[in-house]
Amino acid sequence: MTDRALAVVRAGALTTVQDTGRPGHAHLGVPRSGALDAPAAALVNRLVGNAPRAAVLETTLDGCALRPRSAVTVAVGGAPCPVTVDGRPAPWGAPVHVPAGALLEVGAAVSGVRAYVAVSGGVAVEPVLGSRSTDLLSGLGPPPLRNGAVLPLGRPGVLRARVDVAPQPAPPAELVLRVTLGPRDDWCTPAAVRTFTSRAYRVSPASNRIGLRVDGPALTRARTGELSSEGMVLGAVQVPPDGRPVVFLADHPTTGGYPVIGVVRTADLPAAAQARPGTPVRFVAVRHR
Repeated sequence: MTDRALAVVRAGALTTVQDTGRPGHAHLGVPRSGALDAPAAALVNRLVGNAPRAAVLETTLDGCALRPRSAVTVAVGGAPCPVTVDGRPAPWGAPVHVPAGALLEVGAAVSGVRAYVAVSGGVAVEPVLGSRSTDLLSGLGPPPLRNGAVLPLGRPGVLRARVDVAPQPAPPAELVLRVTLGPRDDWCTPAAVRTFTSRAYRVSPASNRIGLRVDGPALTRARTGELSSEGMVLGAVQVPPDGRPVVFLADHPTTGGYPVIGVVRTADLPAAAQARPGTPVRFVAVRHR
């Protein structure tokens, strides 16, 4: 067995393998998937000298613990969290040398939700439809990490970033999502559209990689009945029967029958990945994406 591998000592609440996803397969019913906080994943890859598409680990709230079988360079970013190597503090947001057999511990997020762990060479699980990403909706890609799993690693790159700490945006204290109204905003009453773009919501604990759910005022429909299923895109804001908007994230379904009141700008979605339950949310109407 190759020594270019990573043993999972503690998998955490939900840790998955993610890269830039598998776009272009919606006609097959396959979501894009990929890292929810794409800029954070790209940055940690750059810090360890990986290609931008290299697969990383995405943790959820409580981190993970890993033991490499050979010496590796690791960078942890995204949600701020404590990092240790064999119990000794190591920097977050910077390249860290981890000797063979040492225990890398990524602790619980101090703020934010998802931390990203890049390892030199990238996680080299078998790709499916051109991506190594775990897709929780379709089940494609590797399963979420379990204790005792062993992940193969690729060959490390030659160059690494020479930095002490790389600046990263703080998780949002308030989530502001710019949204272009339509295509089905006319399925909601004018008062409901005004409510959607003027009232405050909060991130719901029911949020996941499929969608950001919010608690707050319900939106009233102007029409009864249901739509025929239509194509769904990343950032679509669907209004289900309970009237509370759902923002579709990376593992979203490719079709849906509930009206889409608007679409959130893609640039605003990484912050949504780091918004904890209870975070205030505002939807701001804009004319163009």
